[in-house]
Amino acid sequence: MATLPDGTNGPHVFVEDLDQPRLSPHDLHHLKRVLRLRPGNPITICDGAYRWRSATFDNPPVATGDIVEVSPPLPRITIGFVVPKGDRPSWIVQKLTELGVDEIHLLRSQRSVVKWNSDQADKQLKRLERIAREAAMQSRQVRVPTIKPVTEVRQAAKDSGASLTHRNGTRPSLNQNILYIGPEGGWDDSELVDMPTVNLGSSVLRAETAAVTAAAALSLLREDLLDNHSP
Repeated sequence: MATLPDGTNGPHVFVEDLDQPRLSPHDLHHLKRVLRLRPGNPITICDGAYRWRSATFDNPPVATGDIVEVSPPLPRITIGFVVPKGDRPSWIVQKLTELGVDEIHLLRSQRSVVKWNSDQADKQLKRLERIAREAAMQSRQVRVPTIKPVTEVRQAAKDSGASLTHRNGTRPSLNQNILYIGPEGGWDDSELVDMPTVNLGSSVLRAETAAVTAAAALSLLREDLLDNHSP
């Protein structure tokens, strides 16, 4: 997982330039008013492109360590999900980010419940991107996952080479590192035609549970923390 090593101190925050770091007004308020940091308190700063360094809090922050480059973990992990109703998309994006997913695809299917118009879709995408950024800082990631806007699942799968999660599928492996989670009503038969599928177990899972299960399985396999039975 692309996170800071153990032993780094203080809150973690993203900046655009590691050589001349500047805090956004929101991040400055959070560090100063919510976390109650004082000038000189340790923090880590990151450009979201696998580069970070130690610093101390101030406005602007003061760099105290050399820039460290982290090798991106491979293969990249992508999880897509058919957008569920309520605030559940926010929770899913937060947890996928914490688990180290590299890319998140928002999907629309035959059995979609949520139907955003273009304005709603743009607003929700920006909101989810903000949630991913905050989750990446909290979990001390060195990059923020890319979130792709809502796309019809068959077109998205054709473009990305994704597999759909389905109880009749094969066991999870890094050979299928792009997984799409269906709606709680399940995939329509037309969406399963000629599509590879991956099995997440025999239980009927809620959308958010399935998304976290898929991400956790691939993340643990990528870190070689599970036996990989792939050929």
